[in-house]
Amino acid sequence: MRDTTWHVPEDDLRAYVQGELAPPRLWSADTHLAACERCRAALAEAGDPVALDAAWERLDAELDAPRPGMFESLLVRAGVADHTARLLTATPVLRRSWLGAVAFLLVMTVGIVLTVDSPALFLALAPLLPLAGVALSYGPVLDPTYEMAVVAPLHGFRLLLIRTLAVLATGLLLNGLATLALPGYGLRALAWLLPALALTGTGLALTPRLGPVLAPALTGGAWIGLLLVAQARTHETLAPFTMAGQGAAAVVAALAAGLLYRTRDRFDSVAARLPFAHLPGGGAV
Repeated sequence: MRDTTWHVPEDDLRAYVQGELAPPRLWSADTHLAACERCRAALAEAGDPVALDAAWERLDAELDAPRPGMFESLLVRAGVADHTARLLTATPVLRRSWLGAVAFLLVMTVGIVLTVDSPALFLALAPLLPLAGVALSYGPVLDPTYEMAVVAPLHGFRLLLIRTLAVLATGLLLNGLATLALPGYGLRALAWLLPALALTGTGLALTPRLGPVLAPALTGGAWIGLLLVAQARTHETLAPFTMAGQGAAAVVAALAAGLLYRTRDRFDSVAARLPFAHLPGGGAV
């Protein structure tokens, strides 16, 4: 422990023990006591045992309280509720490891596209990344706050939308940056956007019936199957990236959004059907 030239005044220590020390002196005393052994020893002699125990409990609670990160603090300052900001910033796929992996994959894909002079690989991969990100942001597999999310006073559909918007915005931003590296293809390089919205919407709409793992897996598999069939039929522009294909993707995205809204109340029961939610200490709904 380090020593300091300033120490908590004796009067403040007595007020701290009695629970009468008010901010900002209280905050200063909490911070100083965490680092100063001398003042903690003085605190132990400053009052009766009952009041002292209460003071130690307050100090322990202050030391154990989670410290919000920069992004969480910005959300709170912007008016987002504390618990919503915590659940949002804890989204696994918004961490640096996931974002770094996605960025690396996009860079490699863009490099291949520039080498073979064809955007087909990028257009096939880009719609799958937001789908995968949204799928991994909601469920017990990778979410460290899943139990807290299940028992939180927050509608399951609202939590899903909050995380979906955050992950989708991040994924679309990364895809958009990758698209800027393909200026020679013009608007063709943006043909992934509508399929990405259609795939993400479909995966979410099927989640209440199929679960948070099977629904996006089947949706992604159907997309890959569609591309393989289209590739077998023609060696020119694949059907999903033609004008007709883009129109079909827009229709699917709209229908998926409507189905998602109609099944919004079922997301609260999705967690209850998962075995994890019924384990001792799990988040039973």
